[in-house]
Amino acid sequence: MDEYSCFVDWDKMDVSAQSQDTKELTCTDFHELKQLARQGYWAKNHSLRAKVYHKLISNIPCRTVTPDANVYRDIVVKIVGKRSSSSLPLPEFVDNSLVPTYCLNAEGVGAVRKIILCIANQFPDISFCPALPSVIALLLHYSKDEAECFEHVCRILACNDPSKRLIDQTFLAFESSCMTFGDLVNKYCQAAHKLMVAVSEDVLEVYSDWQRWLFGELPMAYIARVFDVFLVEGYKVLYRVALALLKFFHKVRAGQPMESDSIQQDIRAFVRDIAKSVSPERLLEKAFAIRLFSRKEIQLLQMANEKALQQKGITVKQKSLALPKRQNVHLAVHAENFKSEIVSVKEMRDIWSWIPERFALCQPLLLFTTLEHGCSLSRFYSHSEGHEPTLLLIKTTAKEVCGAYLSTDWSERRRGGNKLSFFGTGECFVFRLQPEVERYEWVIIKHPELASTGSETENHAQTASSTLSSSSIPSEPSDRLSPFLAARHFNLPSKTASMFMAGSSECIIVGGGDGQALYLDADLNHGRTSHCNTFNNQPLCSESFQISILEN
Repeated sequence: MDEYSCFVDWDKMDVSAQSQDTKELTCTDFHELKQLARQGYWAKNHSLRAKVYHKLISNIPCRTVTPDANVYRDIVVKIVGKRSSSSLPLPEFVDNSLVPTYCLNAEGVGAVRKIILCIANQFPDISFCPALPSVIALLLHYSKDEAECFEHVCRILACNDPSKRLIDQTFLAFESSCMTFGDLVNKYCQAAHKLMVAVSEDVLEVYSDWQRWLFGELPMAYIARVFDVFLVEGYKVLYRVALALLKFFHKVRAGQPMESDSIQQDIRAFVRDIAKSVSPERLLEKAFAIRLFSRKEIQLLQMANEKALQQKGITVKQKSLALPKRQNVHLAVHAENFKSEIVSVKEMRDIWSWIPERFALCQPLLLFTTLEHGCSLSRFYSHSEGHEPTLLLIKTTAKEVCGAYLSTDWSERRRGGNKLSFFGTGECFVFRLQPEVERYEWVIIKHPELASTGSETENHAQTASSTLSSSSIPSEPSDRLSPFLAARHFNLPSKTASMFMAGSSECIIVGGGDGQALYLDADLNHGRTSHCNTFNNQPLCSESFQISILEN
């Protein structure tokens, strides 16, 4: 049909969805280009999409020496030789990934393997890239020949813009992206996450499939629309679409019995057959309706996850063991070694499913318990300072169980001198387990001046109820650190951090979403919780105040 059709099997392509209108793309403004990509301006014209892909990829900033079409023509015969394309072995870095055929003809299917081998020859630093076969197969539909496709893929792989992430090329990058996706699911798809926790023995294993959903299982019409926007907006789009897929899976399958013995297989099958449930336009609409964190914030979270993996020595995929197998990934605690006067192992598993993925790799260590250490606040500080993050568990005499995940070292409270001052990050949250399970998170201080000026301790109850509000992200995310992370982790000014915890010699306050907060005074036998400005005073059982640290 046109010069970009040599690898396309038009019997497989939905020709009815193609327009023969001759359109051109002349805009260069990013915001206008982003809107056109999301609207599918070039999606229904095969030739126009090919030209747009060429233009967008040619504008990717790359390393000085990046293999081009001429390099491919020089090396392909030496590398492939006289072997049949279908019999060519794939390099280990594709990790036995699916090689999707999409709407390729026989020549195109063979060309995918040839291009992969040539890329392996030119990029010896690639150690793990399971998305590569899908990217090559997709771009072949819109390439004049194999050499042009090779050049386009090389430019994507050789991108050297530190702010523009495209395709993971190492196991460390891939695994940290899976952990980051797990964190985002925990935040934005809580219903789906709860389902994963209930039916899966290893939640991270489920979330490690997220790139496969896109680059492997998603039908051609869908991944092409995703790729349209991906080339303009970058990696964040992939997270958005994967989250949308999970939301639709939960919506369609909620309450229904599993179709297989594995939730992974069920999700894969759902994505393969997504046309039965959702159109490409509806999928993208759902994806962009998610008020996701900024690119900078996601990048910081990714960096934190990479650091956690490096500290654990998990940087390459081993043939026998990739990650330390976490029985019930949301609970790294060994049940036989875990003891608590406050929560059961099952309740601890619920809590563990809420904490950030990078700390779910770790084991908890008991630092303080009123049963052993008494009810002194100063003694609590002395045992817990120097550790982060920590988990606070409380049980009242009325058998109510609540607590908080605290992301920051309690020694930070000293910044306020003798005054009550707020600190911490947006990863903090408060929760209750009895009488029912609830989690409250993402609170922003309405009056940041409290961080520097403090507040009189006699007004701490009013502070807890009147200065906390629920919010998704800081009002100016481009100028502030991610609410996920502590400022000192990245040598950023502390004043840019969000604040969620407060401590003085007289009390502790931890804020949560929806007006929820915990308050404990200097005698740890006394405390209260607030919810919607209504206080429920309950003296605390003396042996029931416990704190655990998640350490490497």
